Amino acid sequence: MPVHSSESPLGEVFIANRAQLWRVARKIVNTSDLADDVVQDAYLKIVDGPCVRHAERPIGYCCQVVRNMALDYCRRHRVEASYRTFDVDVELLDVQAVGTPDRVMCERQVISAIDRVLSGLAPRTRLVFELYRLEGLTQREIAARLGCALGLVNGLIAEAATAIKSCGHLLLERDVI
Repeated sequence: MPVHSSESPLGEVFIANRAQLWRVARKIVNTSDLADDVVQDAYLKIVDGPCVRHAERPIGYCCQVVRNMALDYCRRHRVEASYRTFDVDVELLDVQAVGTPDRVMCERQVISAIDRVLSGLAPRTRLVFELYRLEGLTQREIAARLGCALGLVNGLIAEAATAIKSCGHLLLERDVI
């Protein structure tokens, strides 16, 4: 790349103060690599610009160009980051299919069967299971809420899970899971 030192006094000022301009860019973009890119692009903009520029304070002008370009880099990065996905192969994403009427009916039948099984359990067993599986409470939190032993909570959850296993064939037959 030819250096336009005789054509551009701003280019000479830029080169003479490159380290200071790099620090300006570095403070804004926070990485050395981006600061290098900003300084290089700013230099090209000043030297290869569409018109010859004359500034009363050339170093101030160069600093302003670097600052503006660094801010542009940051804005662009923010916008790109909001749209970018890292290490995700979109072809492999498992997107849930739209519920067909048959599938919705099968899911409702499975839920109804599970509800019937849970209705056949003791009220405290059902309550413990619902607190654990539906509300997401820990076994310790359930024991504290009901004022019972942690082992009892664990046993009641196991009892409910065993009862629900009888509905497992519905899930597999209808491929609901």
